[in-house]
Amino acid sequence: MSLIQIYDTTLRDGTQSEGFTLSGYDKIRVARRLDELGVAFIEGGWPGSNPKDAEFFERARDLEWKTALIAAFGSTCRVKGGPEDDANIRALIEAQTPVCTLFGKTWNLHVTEVLLTTLDDNLRVIEQSIAYLRAAGRRVIYDAEHFFDGYKADPSYALETLKAAVRGGAETLVLCDTNGGSLPWEVEKILRGMKETVRHPFGIHTHNDGECAVINALMAVREGAIQVQGTINGVGERCGNANLCSVMANLELKMNRRCLPEGGLNKLSELSHFVDEVANVTPNDHLPYVGKSAFAHKGGVHVAAMRRCEQSYQHVAPEQVGNKMRVVVSALSGRANILSKAEEHGVDVGDATDVVGVLNDVKELEARGFSFEAAEASVAMMLKRQQPDYRPLFELIDFLVNVEHRQGRGIFAEAMVKVRVGDEVLHTAAEGNGPVNALDIALRKALLGHYPQIASFHLADYKVRILDGQDGTEAITRVLIDTRNTTRLWSTVGASANIIEASWQALVDAVEYGLSVAH
Repeated sequence: MSLIQIYDTTLRDGTQSEGFTLSGYDKIRVARRLDELGVAFIEGGWPGSNPKDAEFFERARDLEWKTALIAAFGSTCRVKGGPEDDANIRALIEAQTPVCTLFGKTWNLHVTEVLLTTLDDNLRVIEQSIAYLRAAGRRVIYDAEHFFDGYKADPSYALETLKAAVRGGAETLVLCDTNGGSLPWEVEKILRGMKETVRHPFGIHTHNDGECAVINALMAVREGAIQVQGTINGVGERCGNANLCSVMANLELKMNRRCLPEGGLNKLSELSHFVDEVANVTPNDHLPYVGKSAFAHKGGVHVAAMRRCEQSYQHVAPEQVGNKMRVVVSALSGRANILSKAEEHGVDVGDATDVVGVLNDVKELEARGFSFEAAEASVAMMLKRQQPDYRPLFELIDFLVNVEHRQGRGIFAEAMVKVRVGDEVLHTAAEGNGPVNALDIALRKALLGHYPQIASFHLADYKVRILDGQDGTEAITRVLIDTRNTTRLWSTVGASANIIEASWQALVDAVEYGLSVAH
């Protein structure tokens, strides 16, 4: 395999994404995981631009890096001046990184309308800035900003900027689709034209404004690029950067191009989720390769085929990227979906004909407002309840919920629950900060003496969705409850025009699943 350098800019370009923020310490945590994955370069930020980046470079100097080289990012020196007295260049040197990544202007529009200088002076600052950093002992990667737009506007000048970077001593010319609007065939044509004139190692940096960042990066590798710049999960300004998770998986699994050490690809999904967790953003379940839904199968025909041959509806084995195959239960399910879910939860249901009743129940309940895609514990309980020897752990006799306002105390809720466990009837009451909370506490209180393990159950999340909103307060309400014990998290669902009844349905499934299935 030919080796492709992976240059990660999640810590710099990625943090320009709206809603994606990392502290200095967060950057170190992410960088350590990137290093463990085996990327070649980690761009830490722009020295001198903000305290977080300064903190990162200060911490990074004292750490040992296994595979990655830390890069500091900055611009060429100011026009009508030199690099020796430029604050930006000085900050790059003071960052003490082995690599400096310098960007300069390629597009004549930017030179004359943004930098407000001449085309020749722009060539001078590119060459002199790189040469100054090289003289200071730094390896220099040159990012040719807006290269593809610049080439379309004036091919000869765009190429002259690259030649200036080569004269200055840049080790790699990275061609940037900064506005993200180039199409794959344009990238291919321009790279072929570039290679006829500039024979120097080159890389690619693409943005996703036209939804082509990944394919444009792969196209560049086909044309000889030795380096791909991008971010984990594709975060970045506007529509984001090339998603390195997809790039790396495609390079190794589809293009026979090694970009990570042996076994690195297996850590990809874990890294993807780790970055989202550190940045406190909701993961995109539908990301290729690493998303929770990347190998999820919902249609009954698909699942039936998958049970016979896993390659039938999967382009790669999910384990290759550290992910796993999942089966989803819904109104679109067939018997194969229910059988798979039974196996997953360890419920013995016999042969396929034994799950027809549960399948019909799923379809009927979903027509009434239930949704089982995110409530697998409720499906498991439906399967368990259809077994011939099933005996409920408890049975509801009555419940009552009151919400009151009292002077000096404000709003509070009280619930009373009467349940039967075996031959014993248990009657308890509890207060809570809301009706569902009170109901939950009362049920646990009633069952605790018989099932002490219920003390480890905690309601982790409670979601309400109004269906058929045009019906106003008479609309069907769907309730999803996430419950956690010391080892597992499970989800249950209820649906009713009465939110308390919907909540009770989900609560009962949550408690019984935790007691009988979750260990």
